[in-house]
Amino acid sequence: MSPTADPIEAVSQRLVDFFTQQRDAAQAEGPEAVTFVEAGVGAVGGGKRLRARFCVTGWRAVAEAGGRRPGEAPSEVITAAAALEIFQAAALVHDDLIDNSDTRRGRPSAHRALEAGHRDAGWLGDQAGFGRSAAILLGDLLVAWSDDLLEDGLTSATCAAAARREYARMRRDVTIGQFLDIAEEAAFRQSPDGEHADRALRVASLKSARYSVQQPLLVGAALAGADAQQHAALAAFGHPVGMAFQLRDDVLGVFGDTAVTGKPSGDDLREGKRTVLIAFARETLPPSARRTLDELLGDPQLDQEQIGALQRTIVDSGALARVEDLIAAYAAEADQALRGAHLGAAAVGELRDLARAATARSA
Repeated sequence: MSPTADPIEAVSQRLVDFFTQQRDAAQAEGPEAVTFVEAGVGAVGGGKRLRARFCVTGWRAVAEAGGRRPGEAPSEVITAAAALEIFQAAALVHDDLIDNSDTRRGRPSAHRALEAGHRDAGWLGDQAGFGRSAAILLGDLLVAWSDDLLEDGLTSATCAAAARREYARMRRDVTIGQFLDIAEEAAFRQSPDGEHADRALRVASLKSARYSVQQPLLVGAALAGADAQQHAALAAFGHPVGMAFQLRDDVLGVFGDTAVTGKPSGDDLREGKRTVLIAFARETLPPSARRTLDELLGDPQLDQEQIGALQRTIVDSGALARVEDLIAAYAAEADQALRGAHLGAAAVGELRDLARAATARSA
């Protein structure tokens, strides 16, 4: 990416300004409120700012096609991109709580950090229960902040209604997808084995693909005044990139290096995630091996030897190779969607760079 195309600095500054306002407002509510706000600020730190990048590049793809020169994105686009990052933080806070994850990006997850804060302060009551309850509220606060920031940026935008529709759809889809994800861990036995992969792909679409890539792209494109053909091309590009992104995440959740991912190796196995990787493995395993996989999957006490055995089972079943082939197929589908589309040439190059970064990552 060229320096002018990188939205990180402008988005980061917009977040700094917004958080300064939130800190100032919290001062009047007492030290506990300040601590809570600081937890929200901390939850947004780090990460690749992937959604912000797709949002800004979606705007640029349409703006350049309309004859506007490449350059800094307008304030409403930067603000929308910043709002997407806050919403991402909200999703991660709730996701870690649902999955009972202890770490995020190499640091304690929000509910664990809030639990530690309760303990360090010498407060009364159940520390773990406080951490869980506070994390639910923290995720809610972050969702409210994302809405506040989005609306602040859209006050003068001429295409605000279209951007709001895309943002609202993203919020609905990821919430339904999150529910389907936890439901699948409990309901998989009631569906035929041959349907598990399709059900896992449905979860990946709703929970990740649309909100990680497709909808951020379309929010940016809407703010540039995208027509129906441009909207369709970016949607057709964004969804398969998002699917490949989630499948890569599934692979890393089982085989990732803790030092790189910031989460324990094999964490998805301990959490019992019913991903496409697991569905593919179960399809080829004999009944006895399938039963063993089902019995071990979701055991939070799995040791490294058991994790290693499950990893070998997945590899030997051919599931890992099949997922890698599917990632490659999604990447090719996304690339094809951009061919001949009425989008800025420079921005299309940036979109292809982002797609490679999202699908060939190690963290």
